Amino acid sequence: MNLIEKLESGTRLDLQDGIALYDLDLFTLGKYANKKRKALYGKKAFFNVNRHINPTNICKDICKFCAFSSNRKNPNPYTMTHEQILSDVEKSYQNGIKEVHIVSAHNPDTGLEWYLEIFSKIKEKFPSLHVKALTAAEINFLSQEYDLTLEQIIDKMIEYGVDSLPGGGAEIFDEEVRAYICKGKVDSQKWLDIHELWHKKGKQSNATMLFGHVEKREHRIDHMLRLRDVQDRTNGFNAFIPLVYQRNNNYLKVENFLSSTEILKTMAISRLLLDNIPHIKSYWATSTINLSLIALEFGADDLDGTIEKEAIQSAAGAKSATGIRQKDFLDLISTSGFVPVERDSLYNELKIYN
Repeated sequence: MNLIEKLESGTRLDLQDGIALYDLDLFTLGKYANKKRKALYGKKAFFNVNRHINPTNICKDICKFCAFSSNRKNPNPYTMTHEQILSDVEKSYQNGIKEVHIVSAHNPDTGLEWYLEIFSKIKEKFPSLHVKALTAAEINFLSQEYDLTLEQIIDKMIEYGVDSLPGGGAEIFDEEVRAYICKGKVDSQKWLDIHELWHKKGKQSNATMLFGHVEKREHRIDHMLRLRDVQDRTNGFNAFIPLVYQRNNNYLKVENFLSSTEILKTMAISRLLLDNIPHIKSYWATSTINLSLIALEFGADDLDGTIEKEAIQSAAGAKSATGIRQKDFLDLISTSGFVPVERDSLYNELKIYN
């Protein structure tokens, strides 16, 4: 059975199939990815009303692609107090957010309680808010720093009010690439183990892939297939999020940046390859809102959310520092020919804007 026959019949694709998909022209890929997307969600385009908070940029690790952590390219270290964080959440809550997304650096100076207590404080004051917090990389850091098992950290997170895990820290799973771009960070297998353990607690998470730096196409396919294997066992991933590498203020010497065609191909391939992960998110903060809207025709069904404020991607050049107003979000989706659907963090539909 050749590749087109597999696509026509819905046969599960393997590593070689995934690599070969890149050789198809963009519109052929788009046709099959869009067909799959439409079968699942029709013309719905999902988003949520959320707020990103990045409480500290002081980090014991130095990842070559990172422009957020405090180092000689970003000599402005900060750590927010709980009072500052709660004040930001309060303002955003008044604006109608449903989710607070908390991700930061690996700060060895704050103490474990600083990380955990903010979650319980948010839950106490805003019990209806969904707390999405701590990447697998942060969980691994806390485990090592405070000599606790991964499961002990996860149990504490649940006890203190964390509802779901974001997908960050995955970067690219190939260990040679990983050793070059983020040596010392959580290794790929441990990242997968942490999410699998989280899923076994009855919780859900997302998964990311950072692409467009020094990785090759086969590394992207391998990354997706490792996620698919975990999903076969746990069914705990809500969404896959291909993150486009941001080029400014970091230590990676990347000369050839991705074309829009390569980005859209990767979005489409992720929809075709990840037959068991429900949602493909075109995260507008890394791919721009315009390209994310086009990606809705190439397999993506989710755009993330309003964000309000964002520090990690914008430090590297993304135009996401102040988010997007909800009305603008709705208008952009509608004029692109899709139906905006506000969702909660676990993809329950809250409101359809016809």
